[in-house]
Amino acid sequence: MIYNTRAELIICERENINDTAFVELVVWLVPVPLAGSVHNFKYRLALVIEGECVMRYDNEAGKGDHRHIDGREEAYVFKDPETPLADFYDDVERILS
Repeated sequence: MIYNTRAELIICERENINDTAFVELVVWLVPVPLAGSVHNFKYRLALVIEGECVMRYDNEAGKGDHRHIDGREEAYVFKDPETPLADFYDDVERILS
């Protein structure tokens, strides 16, 4: 078993959207892709409203890239490091509008 002990934190941010909502972005560069992923990033992009995570993009080991949105979990195709951030913020905008 290979462990990602040399992971490098790339992003760790929490941004308040308004009085009741915030986004949290956590991205690691890992030396070995997680099980189910083909890239070297471990990430969690979350939208929290009134203390509840209403949307999340992540790549949990064994599940691969996916997102939790509109009460369901669905596969997500990771193209490059920038695309999940852009897609995430598009969904944030849609949810908050």
